Amino acid sequence: MELLAIAVLGVFALGYFLLGGADIGVGMLLPALGRDARQRRVVITGIAPFFLGNEVWLVAAAGILVGAFPELEGELLSGQFPAVVLLLVGWVVRDMGLWLRGRLDARGWWAVCDAAITGGSWVVALSWGWMFAGLLVGQVGEVAAGPGALLAAVAVATLFAVHGLAFDRLRLSGLPHQRAGALFGRFGEWRGFALTCAAVVALCLAVGFRLPLAERTADPGTLGLLLPAVLVLTPLLVAAQACVWWVFRARAERPLYL
Repeated sequence: MELLAIAVLGVFALGYFLLGGADIGVGMLLPALGRDARQRRVVITGIAPFFLGNEVWLVAAAGILVGAFPELEGELLSGQFPAVVLLLVGWVVRDMGLWLRGRLDARGWWAVCDAAITGGSWVVALSWGWMFAGLLVGQVGEVAAGPGALLAAVAVATLFAVHGLAFDRLRLSGLPHQRAGALFGRFGEWRGFALTCAAVVALCLAVGFRLPLAERTADPGTLGLLLPAVLVLTPLLVAAQACVWWVFRARAERPLYL
């Protein structure tokens, strides 16, 4: 049961960082890819059908952490509290920018929302990097500090940005697509995306192996109630996400959705 709980948590965490990490990276580079309001909306169209579904993976991972690893969840939440608060603030600001951008037809409003999307995405990425900086050296009960932590946070944020570029090369067309290709390099589109996915997986596994998961699992009775429900719901989530990706598989060519 303990190994199954760890595997389920790992699947949902990887799902979030692979999928959600891509749209966070897109938001981080929004001004570089879209040079005017219309182009930025096309860039947003590339992630608009997916970003809420991607966040479901994080919500599910948090639920599994609370239910299957309650002691570790409490230690992480209290020890990494400053980074968690920054993460939540960035998440809210970013999503507000995405949801509210199309509510008013005014260039000033678009500029404010674009700044919220970009700034919120950077805060989210750097917050994850700050947490990972401590977890990679075994600091579960406190946030990392010092130049090493800053470098680690920037490195993780850079990985998010590069992963977003690789995703944009698959999703966008026209000038934003050309800019993404120029920033990313000469790798083929799918090959480049596979490489960034591999880097994200390697980072997540490195962090996961440093967490004391086996020593912090809930009692067998709790796992016996939680895990069967998760195993039933997981295929439904995967099927729904696959359906969304299939429906919106075409490249973003004009402003739509948000």
